[in-house]
Amino acid sequence: SSELSGNVIDLCPVGALTSKPYAFNARPWELRKTESIDVMDAMGSAIRIDAKGAGVMRILPRLSEEVNEEWLSDKSRFVWDGLSRQRLDRPFIRENGKLRPAGWNEALTVAAEKLKGDASKIAALAGDLANVEGMKAAKDLLTSLGVSSLDCRLSGQSLGVAPSGDKLPRESYILNPTLMGVEDADALLLIGTNPRLEAAVWNARIRKAWLWNDLKVGAIGEAADLTFDYTHISSSPDGLKDLGEFSDVLKNANRPMIVVGEDATRGASGYATLKAAHDLALECGAIVSGEEDWAGFGVLHSAASRVGALDLGFLPQEGGSSAADILGSKSEGFETVVLLGVDEIPMDQLGNAFVIYIGSHGDAGAARADLILPAPAYTEQSGTYVNTEGRVQMTTVAVQPKGDAKPEWSIFRALSPMVGKQLPYDSLDQLRAQLREELPVFAGLS
Repeated sequence: SSELSGNVIDLCPVGALTSKPYAFNARPWELRKTESIDVMDAMGSAIRIDAKGAGVMRILPRLSEEVNEEWLSDKSRFVWDGLSRQRLDRPFIRENGKLRPAGWNEALTVAAEKLKGDASKIAALAGDLANVEGMKAAKDLLTSLGVSSLDCRLSGQSLGVAPSGDKLPRESYILNPTLMGVEDADALLLIGTNPRLEAAVWNARIRKAWLWNDLKVGAIGEAADLTFDYTHISSSPDGLKDLGEFSDVLKNANRPMIVVGEDATRGASGYATLKAAHDLALECGAIVSGEEDWAGFGVLHSAASRVGALDLGFLPQEGGSSAADILGSKSEGFETVVLLGVDEIPMDQLGNAFVIYIGSHGDAGAARADLILPAPAYTEQSGTYVNTEGRVQMTTVAVQPKGDAKPEWSIFRALSPMVGKQLPYDSLDQLRAQLREELPVFAGLS
């Protein structure tokens, strides 16, 4: 009944409460300990990965007062057993309806042939766990080929770009008050989000503020047990037009905070909801500049890759189609679709397109793929992620990649000369140097 139950293992002073999956598998002194970050949600919690040989044995929280304090959600803590199951460890090509193993040269040749086709009929989608380096290399190569249909907003969210096509500022899609900022707020309005499921550790921080700081909470969206009392205003975003009694709570608050969830920004009315929430933030004093700066408006993401992808501009280019179009009425117009670790969509919506899947696990994307190019998991490579508050962080290699898996960026680098558009970087350091030069937001790790 709790998303944080694994933390009692760390709290137990004598070791009587033990992690069942880890028990009897290793002794603490046998383990290699690697500091990294979690990618199971968009918080970017600080973690320690304990490995023995080629396998991860356990994942523990590290102290990070600004992000996860000393806690970790159960999903993040116990996900490690899936790192050794259903892994993609070699390229596969589909022939006569069945996937067969292939070598890298053969697989890349097939990919190159498909990417040399009509650029207007090629699309690329980035999944929830894609790292910044992989998305940058994909974007650099595909846009050089004239591909304009790129997207990271798999559920049709209205983030990063206005309906007019204008790019929105970074402040429109990050959690500006920060995860820690909820402890300074005295009123919180949640719109279309369930933090207990989307950011369990942050939900515990909200509960702490509710218990000790008398934080008043209101919610618009599906009613759920959030572990603290709140005023349920409406199940529909239309509730923003009339907050009822909670309107006075916001107006009388010294530091009101308004948080929009990704769900609220989906569909045709998504942008209108985001704008209405921003207008409300300005009206009730949630955004104040001056001696007492307070940026109390923000978006709570649920995917580790999303903010990094939006910063990078992994979005439809001029004349390109969005994910909603690629997976909707226009799906039949695409001959080739590149999935960068995408498993979250209904695969039947890709129509008859040739699907190139680049990822670590044999999930829905790999089952639909016509060509599989294996990549490492987040514990097996150094990759950049940006959390929901805009904090740039990096994973660390804890164990070696499985089989012949290659980092996503290096796959696109190897493909580039085969399609006549060689990328201008040969190493991860060179890629990151170019990334920092083009987008200063990636210049500082935190």
